[in-house]
Amino acid sequence: MGRRGRVTQADVARAAGTSTAVVSYVLNEGSRPISAATREKVLRAIEEVGYRPNGVARALASGSTRTLGLVVPELANQFFATLAHALEAEASKYGLVLLLGDSAESVARERELVDTFVARQVDGLIYVGVGPHDAVQAATSAGLAVVVLDRTTDDERTASVVIDNVGGARAATEHLLGHGRRRLGALLGPRDVPTSRARRTGWLDALTAHGVPADEGHVRWAAFSRAGGYRAGLELLRTDPAPDAVFVASEDQALGLLCAAAELGVAVPGDLAVASFDGTDASRFSVPPLTTVAPRFDEIARRTIELLRAGASTPGAEICASDLVIRASCGCPWPTGADTVPPPSTDER
Repeated sequence: MGRRGRVTQADVARAAGTSTAVVSYVLNEGSRPISAATREKVLRAIEEVGYRPNGVARALASGSTRTLGLVVPELANQFFATLAHALEAEASKYGLVLLLGDSAESVARERELVDTFVARQVDGLIYVGVGPHDAVQAATSAGLAVVVLDRTTDDERTASVVIDNVGGARAATEHLLGHGRRRLGALLGPRDVPTSRARRTGWLDALTAHGVPADEGHVRWAAFSRAGGYRAGLELLRTDPAPDAVFVASEDQALGLLCAAAELGVAVPGDLAVASFDGTDASRFSVPPLTTVAPRFDEIARRTIELLRAGASTPGAEICASDLVIRASCGCPWPTGADTVPPPSTDER
């Protein structure tokens, strides 16, 4: 790809009638005293000739590219899109640029992305993985600061920030029980994903605490997708007797379940109460609007960027709380209208 000749500091110096050394001092705020008039001439010349500092050269000189890499399993998933938005907003507060990589739920693609970020010398890596953490180990071995999100890791060189999956699932299930539902199903993510297993634990804890037996015939493990939720939903709703409430481990799955219910003529929330997990805007505009566990994305982003700026030198997992947002899918009253503002979040744990 061709490009126009780059404007250099020498061009600025000629336009300002100074030396390149003076231009460099102005640009880099050097210790040499520069008069206000000279500084103004240099700044005016920079504007006139259209000079832009060479970011690569600055990175080589400073040892920092001011960039972070983010690897997510699927950007089309609203949860990861919301998470990426919060991380980008937090990073920008510190003049950091977030580079995004979508692994498409492929372990091989994940490793390629991490290797690319290492080669580009990003200052830190934020990783939401789909498989073993070999890619993380490769990044830390290259001296990169790494924070793992929504997962835990045994790597002592790596910090992690996780959602309270157990507590959030417990709160959602207890709320469904509070509506008098007793045949509570669970629509979970892939069985090999720790997040899925943690949310199952929260569902089971709530049932146990209320003396309600768990029926494994009302449990389905499926992909974290609308199609996965739809297929698993059809199976669940065709059992006899069918569940009268379902805790769903993700909003995408819950949207698929709502589609399955509509197809089978199952009224939500009349015949089936639903509570989900993720707390993105998608849950506001489903029919009916979803009661959901909402992670505190801003808090997750703030702590993640803090850890990376500190070199991710604090190993172990930090757990961020979630809020249960009450809407209509569970059976609670909820005003109609897509422009309705959700009620204040409540944590029922």
